[in-house]
Amino acid sequence: MIGPNLSQRMRMDLKQSPQQVLLSSLLQLPALSLEQRIKMELEMNPLLELDAVQEEEMNQEQEALEEMALLRKDVDTSEDEPKEETPVEEEKEIDWDEILNDEDEYDFTIPRDNNVEEFDRPEASESTLSDNLLAQLYMVRLTEIQYLIGENIIWNINNIGYLSVPVEQIAENLGVTPDEVEEVLKIINFFEPVGIGARSLQECLIVQLQDEPEPNQVALEILINCFEDFKNKRFEKIIKKLSIEKDQLKEAIDEIKKLNPKPGEGYLNYNTNYVVPDLRVRKVDGKFQVELLDDNIPNLRINNSYRKLLLDKKNTTRETKDYIKQRLESARWLINSIHQRRITIKKVMEAIVERQDEFFEYGPEHIRPMILKDIADEISMDISTVSRVTNGKYVQTDWGVFELKHFFSEKIKQDDGEEVSNKMVKNRIRKIIDDENPKKPLNDQKIAEILKKEGYNVARRTVAKYREQMMIPVSRLRRKI
Repeated sequence: MIGPNLSQRMRMDLKQSPQQVLLSSLLQLPALSLEQRIKMELEMNPLLELDAVQEEEMNQEQEALEEMALLRKDVDTSEDEPKEETPVEEEKEIDWDEILNDEDEYDFTIPRDNNVEEFDRPEASESTLSDNLLAQLYMVRLTEIQYLIGENIIWNINNIGYLSVPVEQIAENLGVTPDEVEEVLKIINFFEPVGIGARSLQECLIVQLQDEPEPNQVALEILINCFEDFKNKRFEKIIKKLSIEKDQLKEAIDEIKKLNPKPGEGYLNYNTNYVVPDLRVRKVDGKFQVELLDDNIPNLRINNSYRKLLLDKKNTTRETKDYIKQRLESARWLINSIHQRRITIKKVMEAIVERQDEFFEYGPEHIRPMILKDIADEISMDISTVSRVTNGKYVQTDWGVFELKHFFSEKIKQDDGEEVSNKMVKNRIRKIIDDENPKKPLNDQKIAEILKKEGYNVARRTVAKYREQMMIPVSRLRRKI
């Protein structure tokens, strides 16, 4: 008979307390998300309540909103007044290198104005892209099935103005032929904005050019028969294929550049695409000060009514007491974690400011190499904690709004032994490319050679990697006539 096999084994486990887990989760949240989390906790935990002063402010704010609603109602019932004309937006220059060679879309962000009132302002009603196209569709004399096809096409046009599903799929869904869908699509293509509903950039540009009273025939030939060469800037091939002069090519390309590659973009609402800074750094009396922009974060306290219930031994049941104790503990953890979160975030930001003082004094080109471990060691915290603090949070500075992760970068050693941030090298690469001869753009090897002469020991493949990270195309695609 074989006896039991006993053995000893040592093992190290890292276990976090519920308070630590809560603090970790709150550290990851930016200010707006934390505000939502607190509101949710207020609804779920009856022992939590707003600070009396803040509660009074919220009541006054609600009363102000109700008064505004009554005023708007009175205005609506009164006689119509002349409306102010909407200012015309300035025409933006289109980055054609990005459009032709990059399929990604990028959103622009703007910082919040601290002077904006806290309550939501009523937004004016705006016509959407779909509303505009449907209104034009119903003005065209079509059959009932064509109206149905047109509606389906319009509902499947994305925000930048392109048809997002194949024609065959719309035909199959409606039980019609692809040719019938194509017929209606060609009508919609010439709606305002012209080129809407196109399936590709090439088709979008061709439609816009065809809509002009006297389209440039060379430009039309380029888009129809030489689009790949145009896209990849193989100008010599276009000249040879179409038997044209260089001046004719330049004139045609200038005409193409006037076209709109994203006809639906003007209807995008950018009001919600902004960044709300969590911190602000400014110079006061010669020293940089860190300020948390968390005025919208509610101040919490424990509800006294439940405290009294807990102390009332005669009239409060055990089940009620157990529930109150559980909720009380949870409420205290939340309040303490929010307080600890503020201290931690401010401590991390102050350490960043101390190490990156030249950045805040002189601008982004003076950023120093710095990694998460540098800050973690300086303030005696775990790297994971610093990572949570810096992820997804933004700081407002005299030089703009930056994500906290922007201040961390790898280091590159110069020939003189000095270490610089790779962000400085990236900025130098961008400056070299901006100053290059557009007719003879520099390849990565040439850029690497220029950097080496300036003391930056950077290989060609490193230049290529940094260029790609900055979304700058290769030299061939940067070439201009």
